[in-house]
Amino acid sequence: MRRTTLALVGATAAIALAVPPAAAHDDRHGHPTGGATPQAQVWVTTVDRSELLHQRASVPFTQGSSDLSTIVVDPDQTFQTMDGFGASITDSSAHVLSALPKTQRDATMKKLFDPRTGIGVSFLRQPVGSSDFTAEAEHYTFDDVAPGKTDFALKHFSIAHDEKQVLPLLRQAKKLNPQLTVLATPWSPPAWMKTGDSLVGGRLKDDPKVYDAYARYLVKFVQAYARAGVPVDYLTVQNEPQNRTPSGYPGTDMPVTQEIKVIEALGPLLKKASPRTKILGYDHNWQTHPNDAASTPPGEDPGTDYPYQLLDSAAARWVAGTAYHCYYGDPSAQTALHDAYPRKGIWFTECSGSHGPDDTDAQIFRGTLTWHARTLTIGTPRNWAKSVVNWNIALDENGGPHNGGCDTCTGLVTVLDDGTVRTDAEYYTIGHLSKFVKPGAVRIGSTSFGTTGWNGQIMDVAFRNPDGSTALVVHNENDDPRSFAVRVGSRSFEYTLPGGALATFTWPASKALRSDLRSVPVSSATASVNAGDAALAVDGDASTRWSSGAAQEPGQYLQVDLGRVRTFSTLDVDSGDNLGDYARGYTVTTSRDGHIWHQVAAGTGTGQLLRLDLGRTTARYVRVTTTASSGSWWSLADIRVYR
Repeated sequence: MRRTTLALVGATAAIALAVPPAAAHDDRHGHPTGGATPQAQVWVTTVDRSELLHQRASVPFTQGSSDLSTIVVDPDQTFQTMDGFGASITDSSAHVLSALPKTQRDATMKKLFDPRTGIGVSFLRQPVGSSDFTAEAEHYTFDDVAPGKTDFALKHFSIAHDEKQVLPLLRQAKKLNPQLTVLATPWSPPAWMKTGDSLVGGRLKDDPKVYDAYARYLVKFVQAYARAGVPVDYLTVQNEPQNRTPSGYPGTDMPVTQEIKVIEALGPLLKKASPRTKILGYDHNWQTHPNDAASTPPGEDPGTDYPYQLLDSAAARWVAGTAYHCYYGDPSAQTALHDAYPRKGIWFTECSGSHGPDDTDAQIFRGTLTWHARTLTIGTPRNWAKSVVNWNIALDENGGPHNGGCDTCTGLVTVLDDGTVRTDAEYYTIGHLSKFVKPGAVRIGSTSFGTTGWNGQIMDVAFRNPDGSTALVVHNENDDPRSFAVRVGSRSFEYTLPGGALATFTWPASKALRSDLRSVPVSSATASVNAGDAALAVDGDASTRWSSGAAQEPGQYLQVDLGRVRTFSTLDVDSGDNLGDYARGYTVTTSRDGHIWHQVAAGTGTGQLLRLDLGRTTARYVRVTTTASSGSWWSLADIRVYR
């Protein structure tokens, strides 16, 4: 990996206390409450470390709506299936964990991987050979030979290095969490396959024999790991293929043309040798880093559309999807790629917290918790990621050991010089997912008002677990406490989170929380004022909004077009998290043709979300018009129509 302060402003490292007993409490969040009134269980982590995955009192759902900004959870709107959440047991992580006394190492592994007494880490991304986080004095692969020599027969291939520390920990992790998914990624092919004959920098030699040898090398790795008790579920062919100038650690400039050749050689071999192992492409940043573009050899394509080129190629038939890192750009790149290739999956596979030299412990924890919460914990799955994976699972208190590369990185846990183990902010940002969102869970619809770029509002993501239970992860981006409501079907609850806090709410499957409402698509919108922004009220994104741009006056309206005449019964008029920007008075009229209108509702607004029962209504157009004055603007984050 490559650190860059440009991309991770505020993404600082963390110091935290161990998880209190409340977080190690019995796993009840997936089971029925037994009472007539459904309740949500609540776990909270705060920026001042006063609560660390702390279970608070449960909150009951009550009948009806709330005047607060409301997260509407829609279980009938489904997105991607989740594989898991976690980090990497790098060579460095294995080194610091293996140095612990057995009882303490076992306790730390349980804290990480046990789904009941720990956070249930469910996804690991494992380096194939050396990375910058290597405790060894010399970097290595699994088929190293003397300079000037080759080994096309792969006679020297061996994973003996990993059998010393890495594989025992992986086997222990799989025993603690049998649902663990493993992704493998090489930082470099063996040096004899590369220009420059070095693990640091260079490219694969452009020779069919080399592509074939590298493909067989990766297959041998997958087979060897399976024999060692750690089957590999996913495989990428190169970590950060556009990072042409790694700082003293293994890396390879692999232009998309070469990655295509590797995958075309690898795909048939892997399908035969290990059908369970799927290939992922790219494995780099959301956007090409300017330094990577600047280092492109003269006359060559900088590859700013690298994943698109890969998925457009013949090699795409062997590729399950694309992997992304966090060090430049933002998660919206994942949605753009999904929209272009909806049948290919997206995995988020690397991000590390970091810190400045003068940051205090309090600044480090707060900065990492809040940046990772909004960008990774919530931002990546809301943009189609099937996994959320940080970098090192464990480091020492100096952020190492490492051999080149990042000297300010942090892990989920830190082994201190006195031998104690500390859980850091990334432990909690991953834990708020991994403990409650099980492999095979499906992301479901939920209105979210915050943005990964920080706008100070409430942000969330929701999942339905295989057992039917729901997990809702909520982050308060604001520095001050914020109150909000959560609505499921006809019931809701209200809650207040401290500034910067991260929370997970869970509730079991319940008939009381079912809804017979189904969404009706809205094709477009027009408005009487600020008409250019009208589409923001029907884009399905509650972090965007249409606003009147001026004080409310009678006669302002927003009108939606359902595309054709449809029958519906319910309307949500959602002013989002822009507090006070709701219509003080309103009428709702409908029309089949846009000329003859009929009033179907009228009343006084009292809060951010207005849910109106219109009765059976048949129309193409729906118009909401203000009937009262207010010094506040009128804002609409979402207009939703249900049948």
